[in-house]
Amino acid sequence: MSTYRAYEVSGAEKFALVERTLTEPAAGQVRLRVEACGVCHSDFLAANGVLRPDPSTPIVPGHEVVGVIDALGAGVTTWQVGDRVGVGFLNGHCGTCEQCRRGDFVNCADQPITGTTMDGGYAEVAYARASGLVRIPDGMSAVDAAPLLCAGLTVFKALQQIDARPGALVAVQGIGGLGHLGVQYANRLGFRVAAIARGTGKAELAAQLGAEHYIDSTSEDPGAALQRLGGAAAIVATAASGESMSPLVRGLGPRGRMIVLGAAPDPISLQTSDLIFGTRTVSGSLTGSSIENEDNLAFSQHQGVRSMTEVMPLSEAPKAYGRMMAGEARFRIVLDTTA
Repeated sequence: MSTYRAYEVSGAEKFALVERTLTEPAAGQVRLRVEACGVCHSDFLAANGVLRPDPSTPIVPGHEVVGVIDALGAGVTTWQVGDRVGVGFLNGHCGTCEQCRRGDFVNCADQPITGTTMDGGYAEVAYARASGLVRIPDGMSAVDAAPLLCAGLTVFKALQQIDARPGALVAVQGIGGLGHLGVQYANRLGFRVAAIARGTGKAELAAQLGAEHYIDSTSEDPGAALQRLGGAAAIVATAASGESMSPLVRGLGPRGRMIVLGAAPDPISLQTSDLIFGTRTVSGSLTGSSIENEDNLAFSQHQGVRSMTEVMPLSEAPKAYGRMMAGEARFRIVLDTTA
């Protein structure tokens, strides 16, 4: 095969199916035959040219990529042709910048973003830095692995930042693409889970996923509700709304922490007294490193954490992106490039 199919996007969400010429991977990179690629809300960055100097320059979106290595670039010695691997949001750290030298690979100063500043997985072929590769466990399908590479890792890493004993109350706000995984992870990590969402429509699902408590934020103040439960050791906020996150801080217990994952267009409003009295913290969390992603996949496989996923063929990538952006997916979408 000398060419491969890929969906490029340029400008304001202008998708185009193209035939690209197959090339050899650059030094330090590998080439993958893509098996599956998740559709994530962060694909909005690629589809609208955010973070690219020229937004009209075409890019292939997709950063929950699973495939098989079929070519190695110069200097790649730790991976072999035929290895099943994944690539997440971060395409591989450089290993030489100050942050890398201090072990903070997530904040590497020279790290491409898969599907945003470097072509991603809405394609039959993708390329990635060897340092960004994630080994896929035996027995885990490409469709099951894909959403865990970004959505799963994001909530898994956030929960690992919690300084709380097993059995402590942890709240997950928003039962969607991130939140439905967050409830599962928090439950499997041994926390008592409270799910927070608008309305009662997701109460039964939240219980099935592992939530012990359900809070309808349209009928009661979620912060007050969490205090009645004893105060949360942590709140994982996944809804893309600063306004909906604002009342949550009051629901934290002493030294409680709210970890913000949902990228919202509006600000979070806080009372300084809510932070000072109780020594509470609000922080953000991005994702994890490639080796932490392997920990995530191993934990998910062992503990039965699974994404609720719709599967669509690569040919329907623009439709899949549209469903995701409209909030119609329940709860993740994965493109199957083999279909």
